[in-house]
Amino acid sequence: MIEQSISMERVEEAVNLFGSFDENIRALEQALHVTVVSRDSELKVSGEAEDVLLAVKAIQGLLALSARGETITDQTVRYVLELVRAGAEDKIGEIAADVLCVTAKGKPIKAKTIGQKRYVEAIAKNVITLGVGPAGTGKTYLAVAAAVAAFRDKQVNRIILTRPAVEAGERLGFLPGDLQSKVDPYLRPLYDALFEMLGPETYQKYLERGNIEVAPLAYMRGRTLDDSFIILDEAQNTSREQMKMFLTRMGFGSKIVITGDVTQIDLPPDKQSGLKEAMRVLKGVEDIAICRLTGSDVVRHVIVQRIIAAYEEDERRRQASGKKETKK
Repeated sequence: MIEQSISMERVEEAVNLFGSFDENIRALEQALHVTVVSRDSELKVSGEAEDVLLAVKAIQGLLALSARGETITDQTVRYVLELVRAGAEDKIGEIAADVLCVTAKGKPIKAKTIGQKRYVEAIAKNVITLGVGPAGTGKTYLAVAAAVAAFRDKQVNRIILTRPAVEAGERLGFLPGDLQSKVDPYLRPLYDALFEMLGPETYQKYLERGNIEVAPLAYMRGRTLDDSFIILDEAQNTSREQMKMFLTRMGFGSKIVITGDVTQIDLPPDKQSGLKEAMRVLKGVEDIAICRLTGSDVVRHVIVQRIIAAYEEDERRRQASGKKETKK
C-alpha cells in the first residue's frame, strides 16, 4: 500500500471533481480500488502502487478539464479512466476542446470523446461524412449541431434532414392521420435536436421560410440540393437504390452527413443495407470520410454502454459457434 498527494489550487476544483454527493470520486475509487481523501488543498490517494498511479493520472486529467471550465460527470470519469488504462492520458486534453455550436438556451455543444472529436473534424474537412456507430454516440446530435453552426456562419442556405420511413414491427398504414402525421414519428429525433439548437420559435420561422426542411427520404427523389447541409439519419435502413439516389442529390456548395447503426437494421432479410454497401464502395474516395464510433463514445447512461457490450459479446459467441458448426 502506498499514498500519493495531489495539490489543488482552488476549493472549486475539489467540488467539481468530487461531484454531487461525491459520486464522481466514488466511481473512481470503485473502479481502481483506491481511497481518495481531501485534506485542505491536497488530495491523498492510497492503495496498491499500480492502482494509485492510474488514479493520480486520472485525477490530474480531470482537474485539467475542470480548470478549463468543464463540468465533471460520472461519464467523464469513466471515459478518462478508459484513456488512462489504455495509456492515452495525453489525449485527455482533446476532450471537449472546441465548442461546435451553442443551443438556444446558451448551452455549448462539444465533442465529449476522442471518437466524437474525430467525427466532428471529419464533418468539417470533408464533403461527405459517414458516421457509423451504436446508439448514444451522438451521431445525429453532433451532425445537427454542425449543420446549425454552418447555417449560422452562412456557409449554407438550408438545412435538410431526412431519414427512411422504415417500419420496425408496425405498419405505417395502421397509424392515424394523414401522410405527414404517419411519418412524423420517424422524424421526431431530428425535430428534437433542431428544437434544442434553435428553439421552437426560430425553428418555425426558418421552416416557414424554407431554410429548414425535415422530410422522409422518399421526398428527396428527383431533386438537386445546392448550398445545403444535408443529413441522412438511420441510413442503415436505406436500400442500395435509395442510398445511391440520395448521394446523387448532392449539389454545389453542399455538405452531406450520413449516420446509422449497422447493428440495428430493420430491412427485410433479403435486402442489403445501403449504408453497409456505401461503406464498402466509398472507402478511400477523396473528400469522403467514414467515421466509426464505438461503445467508448456512448455519452448516455452507463447502462447503455453495458447493453451494447453485452450484445457485442453475444454476437461474437454466435459467430464463433457458427464457425464451429460449419467445420463439422
